[in-house]
Amino acid sequence: MNNEGHYSRVHGSAPGIAPRCFNDILAAASDLTFVVSAEDMIESVVIGRESRDSGRLGDWVGRPMREFLTSESIPKYDRALSALRDNGHVPKRVELNHTDGENWQYPVRYSFHAFGREAAVLMVGHDLRAVAETQEQLVLAQISLEEGYERRREFDARYRMLMANTAEALVFMSSDGRVRDANTAAAMLFGTTVDSLVGASLAKQFEGFADGDFVEKLHSVAVSEFESEMSLQTVRTREAVNVAPRIFRTIGERLFFCRISPAAVVKTEPDRLVRNLHALFLKSTDAIVICTPKGVIKDVNEAFLDLTGLSGLQELRARSLADFLQRGQVDLKILLDNTLRLGRMQVYSTRLSSEFGPKRSVEISTVYLDEQDRPAVGLVFRDIGRMEAMRGVRQAANQTDAPNQNVVDLVGSATLKEIVAETNDVVERMCIGAAVELTGNNRTAAAQMLGLSRQSLYLKLRKCGLLERDG
Repeated sequence: MNNEGHYSRVHGSAPGIAPRCFNDILAAASDLTFVVSAEDMIESVVIGRESRDSGRLGDWVGRPMREFLTSESIPKYDRALSALRDNGHVPKRVELNHTDGENWQYPVRYSFHAFGREAAVLMVGHDLRAVAETQEQLVLAQISLEEGYERRREFDARYRMLMANTAEALVFMSSDGRVRDANTAAAMLFGTTVDSLVGASLAKQFEGFADGDFVEKLHSVAVSEFESEMSLQTVRTREAVNVAPRIFRTIGERLFFCRISPAAVVKTEPDRLVRNLHALFLKSTDAIVICTPKGVIKDVNEAFLDLTGLSGLQELRARSLADFLQRGQVDLKILLDNTLRLGRMQVYSTRLSSEFGPKRSVEISTVYLDEQDRPAVGLVFRDIGRMEAMRGVRQAANQTDAPNQNVVDLVGSATLKEIVAETNDVVERMCIGAAVELTGNNRTAAAQMLGLSRQSLYLKLRKCGLLERDG
């Protein structure tokens, strides 16, 4: 039997342990071992091989053990010594907290053994700091979890209070068309109770809708830039209402938030105007583009898609309008600069690139849509390719009458070479002046527009006397 009154699991004869190996065995089998004399003086300390930082334990030798125990550990230490001296063993291990005077604590679980000389005690300990840290982390996690529960309960209470005391009908709907939650105002509007409404199909509360069609229509209204609500009629109360949907995501799921209000009996004139303008935008034979003041396309009509050969708006959104203009950023800068400066631009001629077909000659009119929150620029494109072809036919049919009478009058007063040179100079001066004016005296842009290098344009400006005028 061992000193605790239990049979040891030892088979065969116990090995003899040489004194020089004893400390190595203790260092391998425990984290911290003390030999304490009968006078409670620490005679030696053996620190385990894998022990963590244990402070200045070497300085403890020759000093009382009680000096390095916390106040609540001293009684437990005294009871263990009394049990060892009275009964020859300590029934169970004892947990003690060491301290070294600098708010440093070291929890250890000890087994007590009578050792060699009379009344000497061998204390074999195992470090509990890892266990204590784990317990502390668990406590902190539990506190954090409880605080999270409290915040959740407080949020739920505020949410329920808001839903119950809001006069406007509010409904939360899942992507499958089922009501997730609703307030009392919504239940009264539909002529039912909140409990009956939750879990039911929202489409069934309105006339003439199936679940799939209703969700699809609700989604299109929620993402539309023009429509903000749907006009419907309830099944039970036969009341005309407007449903304003919004989409949001939570925990990876898409939900609809619907604000439902009674519809106005009389439609105002501005409502009809908005609908008519929307129809004009969609059905106009002229191409219409709405872009940002920097030229990023926001919306187009079907006529613009026909001109560019694209299949849908998704291929255009977030692209620059310069991608479709013959001279790219040069054309775009002229259009936007003049529109933002003057508020509108009546006619600007260029060519529009098509995705698969040839370029189209177009005339562009612009207007600045000065909204405070979302300013934009509206552009109307008119295809003039057919008009140019007709104009060419008429000129060919009447070419005998086409020459300018002023040019004819020069015949006889100057040679043909002089007449042609003079006419070319006039045309060149007019074209250069128009390009400089359109670009706001931006000579790089004007040179690109005329197909000249910047140096060539500079020389022609000097030749035409335009350089001195600009200066």
